[in-house]
Amino acid sequence: MDVFTLHRGTAPLLISLPHDGIALPEDLAIRMTPQARGVPDTDWFVGRLYDFARQLGASLLVPVYSRYVVDLNRPPDDLSLYPGQNTTGLCPLQRFTGEPIYLPGQAPSSAEVADRVERYWRPYHDALGAELARLRSLHGRALLWEGHSIRSTLPFLFEGRLPDLNLGTVAGTSCAPAMQGRLEAVLSAQSEYSWVANGRFKGGYITRHHGRPAEGVDAVQLELAQSTYMDEATGRYDASLSQRLQGLVGSLLKAALA
Repeated sequence: MDVFTLHRGTAPLLISLPHDGIALPEDLAIRMTPQARGVPDTDWFVGRLYDFARQLGASLLVPVYSRYVVDLNRPPDDLSLYPGQNTTGLCPLQRFTGEPIYLPGQAPSSAEVADRVERYWRPYHDALGAELARLRSLHGRALLWEGHSIRSTLPFLFEGRLPDLNLGTVAGTSCAPAMQGRLEAVLSAQSEYSWVANGRFKGGYITRHHGRPAEGVDAVQLELAQSTYMDEATGRYDASLSQRLQGLVGSLLKAALA
């Protein structure tokens, strides 16, 4: 099985959805707890939510396998992106609730982690880098948009309720200041959704690694509270909610590309 799908677009925009995958290799799934086999920490339906961006000419890069196999938005050396805060690692051992992913004695060894990096992590990142290079060669610039979502309340990871839209630009370093200003102007002009820039989620490894505005690559992460487009209790996609949200996300993408 391929480890990702790539739709190549015509605009200088690549949307990466590194936590959209849900597949688990069978020999891995049997080592996990029954709860973890349902991959509950998936960024549910973000591929469906962002599908409209094809009409904007966007490229879309989407993994096949779950973040429980390997987290594509973590560095290959597994250094913490948020020192001092609860988080999960390159090959996570805990769910977002703090509960174990693996049955006793079944956690991956360091050799297995290294193998997963080569088998699943590196091909995704090679494709991501190649697509950004293609877009830069065509347009002289590229925008990398990291699409994420998470449950709105997760005490293990953050206090209280997460804002609806969480913009991450690594404290303003992963994209041009003018671009961040345009994005914040779009968010400030609407009143339906709460939002924050560079709050709990400032940008993961992909945003931090590729965001080099001085070299023609701007990178932005948008972490959505899943309550903005789905029923978190039942896990069902809400077409009405998502349609409203897509309008705002579309405005953000157009502002970023302006």
